[in-house]
Amino acid sequence: MMHTKRSLCLTAVFTVLVAVSFFARTAEHKLPQIPFLEDWQSSPHADFEAEPFAHWNDEGKVSKDCAGCHSTTGHLDFLGVDGSAAGSVEKDAPIEEGVACVACHNTATLHKEAVLFPSGIEVERFEPDARCMDCHQGRSSGIAVDKMVQEAAVADDASSDKLKFLNIHYSAAGATRFGAEAHGGYQYSGQKYAGFYFHDEVSTQCNDCHNSHTLKIDPRGCQDCHESVVTKDDFANIRDLKGDFDGDGNTEEGIKYEVQGLEELLLTVMTRYSTDVVGSGIAYDEHTYPYFFNDLNANGKVDEDEANRKNGYSHWTPRLAKAAYNYQFALKDHGAYMHNASYVLQLMHDSVMDLGQKVTVPKLDRP
Repeated sequence: MMHTKRSLCLTAVFTVLVAVSFFARTAEHKLPQIPFLEDWQSSPHADFEAEPFAHWNDEGKVSKDCAGCHSTTGHLDFLGVDGSAAGSVEKDAPIEEGVACVACHNTATLHKEAVLFPSGIEVERFEPDARCMDCHQGRSSGIAVDKMVQEAAVADDASSDKLKFLNIHYSAAGATRFGAEAHGGYQYSGQKYAGFYFHDEVSTQCNDCHNSHTLKIDPRGCQDCHESVVTKDDFANIRDLKGDFDGDGNTEEGIKYEVQGLEELLLTVMTRYSTDVVGSGIAYDEHTYPYFFNDLNANGKVDEDEANRKNGYSHWTPRLAKAAYNYQFALKDHGAYMHNASYVLQLMHDSVMDLGQKVTVPKLDRP
């Protein structure tokens, strides 16, 4: 009798194990296949350990001021997909979410027809890349700089505690691309600025150049027109603008080097102005907030003991604040030379010339 019961028990266990194994295999077989998952996993949008997503790990939540672009939940909140008001973020978001599929693929982005920039200017955009520019637009504008200067109500070269460095943030490619239409940079009165940069009929959207899931650029798509392009590094050697914009005498170098050269010149002139006119030297560190610091030992760079918030530069004049904003605008969009070289060159040229009213600057061509 005991033998029979044991046999029945073993048979039952075996049957259950077979059933579990069968259903497990069936469930595994029926798991939905997520398109482009591996592509997305290789992208910066999925790099949860990188600063854009790991910055808030110690706090355990992404603050609502940042969640709109630094978390999926926050972005859905911003779009209003979660039932909240569109255009704002109502609450903090979970950490380590990255920018997941649903952040870009949802009912709101499917019908998106315009982009509202920090300047308050809304630009019509019926193409799918409108969804990219909700985040890749920066967090400030030339209009904000003008407002700050007007409220300070001081002379161009007078310091004021009502002035500060306004930071565009980073990767504001949408603002660069739309140029004067979005008013992302500080545009000097009386000057004309390039608007939307139209590359050609087949390269009008962000995702015409950037793979929408890996974010990478495949240079092979450019070779019909740019035969010398083999790798993405070769983009640096392309130019279609004529002139010496950085004052180095070389009018044949790639436009990337003109942009970089003018960035270096602008920082040099800002440093000279801060010392000779303001009387308090300024230094810059691209990787440390708030980026501009008091150069306490006058060595032209930010030393370790100078790179802290308490030492943030505070002797701003209207003229210096405008130049610093344009410097950061150009520098923080690493693809600015491709997104809209004319616009960023015009911004920096005009900043150099404005500072040149008080310090010596070289003669430069303007696009």
